[in-house]
Amino acid sequence: MSTDDASDAGADATADSDGLDGSYEPSEIEPAWQEYWVEQGVHEYDESVTDPNTLFSIDTPPPTVSGDLHMGHLYQFTLQDFVARFRRMFEETTYFPFGYDDNGIASERLTERELDIRHQDFERREFQEKCRDVCTEYEDAFTDDVQSLAVSVDWDNTYKTIEPRVQRISQLSFIDLYERGREYRQKAPAIWCPDCETAISQVEMEGAERDSHYNDVAFTHVDSESQRDLEQSSDNQPRDTGEDIVISTTRPELLPACVAMFVHPDDEENAHLVGETARVPLFDHEVPIIEDERVDMEKGTGVVMSCTFGDQTDIEWYQAHDLPLRVAIDESGTMTDLAEEYEGLSTDEAREEIVEDLDDEGYLRDRWEISHDVNVHERCATDVEFLVTEQWYVEILDKKEEYLQAGREMDWYPEKMYTRYKHWIEGLEWDWCISRQRDSGIPIPVWYCEDCGETIIADRETLPVDPLSDDPPVDACPECASDDLRPEEDVFDTWATSSLTPLINAGWDWRRDESAETADEVDGASGEFTMDRPQLYPFDLRPQGHDIISFWLFHTVVKCYEHTGEVPFDATMINGMVLDENREAMSKSKGNVVRPEEVLDRFPVDAARYWAAGTSIGDDFPFKEQDLVTGEKLLRKLWNASKLVGHLVDETDPQEPEELAAIDEWLLAKQNAVIEEVTEKLENYEFSKARNQLRGFFWNTFCDDYLEIAKQRLSETDDPSTAYALRTAHRRFLKLFAPLLPHITEEIWQSVYSTESIHTTDWPTTTHHEADLDAGETATAVIGALRRYKSEHQLPLNAELDRVEVYGSIDGFESAIGEVMHVDDLIAFDEDPDVTTEIDEISLDYSQVGPKFGGKVGEFDAALESGDYELDDGTLRLAGEALDSDLFEVREERTYAGDGEMVEADDLVVVVDNWSSSRRLNHAIIAPTASSPIIPSSPRGPLKRASCPAASAVKASL
Repeated sequence: MSTDDASDAGADATADSDGLDGSYEPSEIEPAWQEYWVEQGVHEYDESVTDPNTLFSIDTPPPTVSGDLHMGHLYQFTLQDFVARFRRMFEETTYFPFGYDDNGIASERLTERELDIRHQDFERREFQEKCRDVCTEYEDAFTDDVQSLAVSVDWDNTYKTIEPRVQRISQLSFIDLYERGREYRQKAPAIWCPDCETAISQVEMEGAERDSHYNDVAFTHVDSESQRDLEQSSDNQPRDTGEDIVISTTRPELLPACVAMFVHPDDEENAHLVGETARVPLFDHEVPIIEDERVDMEKGTGVVMSCTFGDQTDIEWYQAHDLPLRVAIDESGTMTDLAEEYEGLSTDEAREEIVEDLDDEGYLRDRWEISHDVNVHERCATDVEFLVTEQWYVEILDKKEEYLQAGREMDWYPEKMYTRYKHWIEGLEWDWCISRQRDSGIPIPVWYCEDCGETIIADRETLPVDPLSDDPPVDACPECASDDLRPEEDVFDTWATSSLTPLINAGWDWRRDESAETADEVDGASGEFTMDRPQLYPFDLRPQGHDIISFWLFHTVVKCYEHTGEVPFDATMINGMVLDENREAMSKSKGNVVRPEEVLDRFPVDAARYWAAGTSIGDDFPFKEQDLVTGEKLLRKLWNASKLVGHLVDETDPQEPEELAAIDEWLLAKQNAVIEEVTEKLENYEFSKARNQLRGFFWNTFCDDYLEIAKQRLSETDDPSTAYALRTAHRRFLKLFAPLLPHITEEIWQSVYSTESIHTTDWPTTTHHEADLDAGETATAVIGALRRYKSEHQLPLNAELDRVEVYGSIDGFESAIGEVMHVDDLIAFDEDPDVTTEIDEISLDYSQVGPKFGGKVGEFDAALESGDYELDDGTLRLAGEALDSDLFEVREERTYAGDGEMVEADDLVVVVDNWSSSRRLNHAIIAPTASSPIIPSSPRGPLKRASCPAASAVKASL
C-alpha cells in the first residue's frame, strides 16, 4: 500500500478534472452550500405525502432560548441531522422541524437581564411582549448558528412554545385533561423555589452537595401526669420530667415550625416517650411524640422532629397524622412572624442565630461539620422549600404502570436508557404540578367564583386566552349566579407545553361540529380533536439527551398518551453529554467550556460532524481535538481521491462492460457488503460504527489498495472494466458519506455528477456484483505487499517478477495479481509458509502488578530476564505466581526459517533470499502478522505459531 502522504501528493499532482479545482477550501465552500440548501428548499417536507409508510417523522427537542450555542447543542443537533439526511435519502420524505422553547423562567430571566427590568413592574401581557422581542433576537442568532452546522431543518416548519397556535394547543390540553378528570387544583404542600418564587415539579429538583452541620438539640420531656393535672396545678404549669430528648438536625431554623416528634415502633430505647409531649427549645410550644415506621432508627438519636415542612417525610406525617400547620418560612425564603424574634431573616441567617441562642441557653449538645445532598431547583440551584400553596396538578401516580408499559412499547437506542425511564416512574412520589407563579408563560385558562369557589373554564373556540386581560366566558357563575369572577394569575409549567411537541407538529386541534346549534352542543360533544398531519403521528423518532428523560420524554408520554391513547413515538434515540478532556461536565464556573465557534474557527464543519459521529449514543464522552484533526484528514483524502478518479476516468457514467475483471467485481461486491452494513448501522443509530467502517473501507481498501491498482491498470491500458468500477464505487462513496459530511460531498457531487443536490438523491443500494470477498482481500494484500517490496528495493512497478508463490486462497484473482504486478509465474499453495514466531519481550503493567504483588515485582523482573517463565493459554507463570493477560503484554518477533531476508510491513511479512550473485533471485514470503494463538515449544524460549488457515504468503524471484 502507498502511504497517505504519497497518495495525497499523487492526487494533488494530477491535472484538475471534473470541476474540482485546486485544494478544498471549506471556509468558502461550506457557507455557500448552507445558503444554497435553504434558498433552494432542499430540506423541505413534501406536504402532499400522506402515506405514513413512505415518510419518516422526527420529534425534535426545542432548545431553551437563554443564551449561546454550546458543544452539547452541536453534538445533539448533528446526531439528529445524521438521521434526517440519511432518512431523506433512504425514505425520500422526511419531516424534520425545529422549535424554540421561549416559554418559561429562562426567557423571563433573559429578558430581565437584557433590559435591566423586573417582571413585577409590568402588566403580564406587556412583559410577555418584551420577552417575545428579546427572544426573537436570540432565536434569529440561534437559527444562524444552527444553519452554520449544516443541520438540515425544514425552516418552513418551525414553532415557538409561546406563539398563539402553541398557546391554543397547550390550553386545549389543559381543558381536555380537566374535563376527563385528570387534573385538579389543591391547596397542599408543594415544592417551592424561594429564588424564583414559584412552585416547581418533582422533575425540576436535583441533588446538590452542600457543606452543613449536624446539630444535636435538646427538647424537654414534659411530665404527662402533671400535664393531665394541669387544671389543678397551683402554678398552672406542667412539670418537666428533667429528661432531655435529643434530636439531630441540619435545619434548626425549622424549630418554630415543629409540630411533632416521632420514634420507630421497634425502638425499645425510646418507646416510653410515645404518647408523651415535648417542649420545643427557644419557642416553648409543646408537641406530641408519636410512633411511625418511617423513622430511620439508624440515623441520629432515633428521635426526629417533624416540621411543616422540611422534606417529603414531613409532608407524609402531616397528612397521615392530621398534624397542625405551622409556616415559618414564606415564599421568598424569609422567616415569618411565627419565628418571633427571627422574623425577617433569611433561612441561612436564622439558622446561625438560632444555633448561637441554643448554645447560650444550653440546648445545643453537639455540633459537627458534614457534607450532604440537598434538593435544589435545577434552574437556579437554590435549595427548595416545601410550602402549602394552591396549585394545579396532573394526576399521574395512579397510572404509573400504564406509563411503564408505554415505555416498553417504544424502541430505545441505546436499550439501557429504558432503565432510567423506569426508575424515574417507580420513584415518583408527587402528581405533576403544572402551575407556576411567574409572568413568562402560557396562562391557565380559568376563572374562579369568589362566592362559591366554582372553577370556570374558557371556551375552546376562543383559545388562546389570558384571564388577566380577557373576559370570562360567562357573565355570572353558573352555580350561584355571582358576577364576582376572579381570573387565574398562574401560568403553565414550561414542560406542560413542551410535552406536546408531537401534537404541535402534527397540527392537533379541536374542531366544533358546524351542525351544532346551541352553546351546550358547541361546548360539549359537538366537536372533536383532529390532526392536520395525521400521517406524522405517532412520530418515528424522538431524539434527546439522557438528562431530560424525566423532564421531556416522560411528560410527553403522559400528555400524548392521555390525549390520543397512543405512545407518541415509535423509537427514542438518547444521546450523552459532552465533557471536558478530564471527563468533567462543562460549566462556566469551572472555566472548561469549549464553544462551537472556537472549534469552527479552526476546523471545517464537516470535521466537527465527523467528531460528533465518534461516540456511541447514550454515552457521555470527553471532547478531544484529535477526532477533528482526523476528520479534516478524511476530507482531504476524499477530495484528493475524487480528483484522482476524475484524472483516471474522464467519463462520469461509463457503461458496464459485459464482463468485469475479477478485482473490479470484487471491489463492487465488497462495497455492496459495506452498504448493507452501514445502512443497518444507521438505521440502528450506531453512527460511530457506521463512520468507522465506512472510513476504513474507503481509506484502506479503496484509496490505498484499489486506487493504486486502478491507476496502474489505466495508465497502461484503457480498461473499461476498471473505469466502470472506479466511477460506480466513487459515486456510491459520495452518497454513503453524504449524511456525515454534507458539504464536501455536495461540492464534489455537483461539480462532477449532477446539478441535483446529492441530499435529494436515493440512498445507494446493492448491485448484482458478487465475488469471493476473502480471496479478494488476500489478492489486494498480495498486490500491496509486492508493490511495497518493489518500492523498498528501488525497483520500478513494472519490473517483471519471474515467480510468485502465494500461500492462501486467491481463486479467481490470479490474473489480477499477475497483470498488475507483472508476474510471469504465479502459484498458490494451501499450506502455511515456514514462518516461526519467537517472544522478543514481555512487558509488565507495573501500575497493576505493583499494588497486587508488592515485593515480588523484583522476582518477576529477574525471571523474565533469565527466561524462567511459562506462557500458557494467555497466562504468564513466574516466581510462583500466575498473571492474567491484562497484567502483561507480549511482543513477538517473526522469522522466516529458510535462507533470506525478512521484511515486515503492516500486517504482512516479506522474506527475501538472494540465491546467486550472477542472477539475482529473490524469494519473498508474505504472511499476516496479526495476532494468532501461540503454542509453547518448551517451558521457555521460542514459541511456534499455530496453524492459521487464512495465512497468505508470496515467494517471488526476479
